Amino acid sequence: MFNRLRSDIACIQSRDPAARGFWEVLTCYPGVHALILHRRAQWCWSHGLKWLARFISNLSRLLTGIEIHPAARIGSCVFFDHAMGVVVGETAEIGDGCTIYQGVTLGGTSLYKGVKRHPTLGRNVVVGAGAKVLGGFTVGDNAKIGSNAVVTKPVPAGATAVGNPARIIQAESDAKREETASKMGFSAYGVTQNDDPISQALRGLIDSASSQEEQIAMLWTALEKLSAVAKSSDCVPCEAERMPAFAAHQLNDVLGK
Repeated sequence: MFNRLRSDIACIQSRDPAARGFWEVLTCYPGVHALILHRRAQWCWSHGLKWLARFISNLSRLLTGIEIHPAARIGSCVFFDHAMGVVVGETAEIGDGCTIYQGVTLGGTSLYKGVKRHPTLGRNVVVGAGAKVLGGFTVGDNAKIGSNAVVTKPVPAGATAVGNPARIIQAESDAKREETASKMGFSAYGVTQNDDPISQALRGLIDSASSQEEQIAMLWTALEKLSAVAKSSDCVPCEAERMPAFAAHQLNDVLGK
């Protein structure tokens, strides 16, 4: 028991730059307290002491703000960072080395007893603040769940899920797209300008198209000046004059910019 506790505290010290010592983590981190109480509650649950297990779980919720069902399975070196408002359901499983931030729900969508209703997190999964992972599916090893994402389907190993409903971003195939999104200010662990990443991408395309339209108009103007000397009086009007302009403001109005 003490070896596991030391391991939990060591992993927190390695991941949290604000952790300044063993004693501080042990006494001041609610995630550690929640794990200690959950292990006592899980022991009671597995030995048939259901009421006592639920009582310890409820006491842990009152003391730490973290609600973990006694039947939930939690691996080693799991870090509940801040973690106020975290809810972990009865059939949820959390693998070794996972990091879970505040406001996360590992919930279920089924009302049937005796079935797998809550998600299984693989090893080293990171679940961002406010994310909701709902259903009896698996989130693969080293996957990431973005802040405020709502995940209702499996997430492959090494992938990232963002948005509501969550979109699955493969770590390899969409690496360039993620790099472009990051240049626009998008982060998987925060909401940028109160916006959705798809809307941000569309607005970026609109701005780019608008800029290109202006450049094309400038090129037409330059061509008209160059051809003005050779232009005859009965020449057909320049094609650029009949071309419709790109109405960027209309698309921006549709997107609510």
